[in-house]
Amino acid sequence: QVQLVESGGGLVQSGESLTLSCRVSGFTSANYATGWFRQAPGKEEREWLGTIGDSNDNTNYPDFAKGRFVAARDFAENIVTLRMNNLKPEDTGVYFCAAIEISPGWPVVSLYWAGQFHLWGRGTQVTVSS
Repeated sequence: QVQLVESGGGLVQSGESLTLSCRVSGFTSANYATGWFRQAPGKEEREWLGTIGDSNDNTNYPDFAKGRFVAARDFAENIVTLRMNNLKPEDTGVYFCAAIEISPGWPVVSLYWAGQFHLWGRGTQVTVSS
């Protein structure tokens, strides 16, 4: 059974950085893609922040996240991280990681909306104060 568990959320001040972790277990191989999403307070939709595939070179981000959010995989520990820099109050929300199995080397440019991912963690709260 695949499980994803997020950690690393908390309260930070505007301009600070934070790294979230997603511990992934249950996959029989490393051939999966992990997406990061967030849900802002009072909103139902989950906003895509980035996707990483089966290598650290296989990533994709929305324009607003490029250069500020960076995803990475630790293959030995089965952990996917999201490094977030220069955080702003509008970054406040619940952050989720999600996963989907992919073919080896599958480019993640086509994986960017929540409905494509069928395995989800429960989320971790990030609050950015001004």
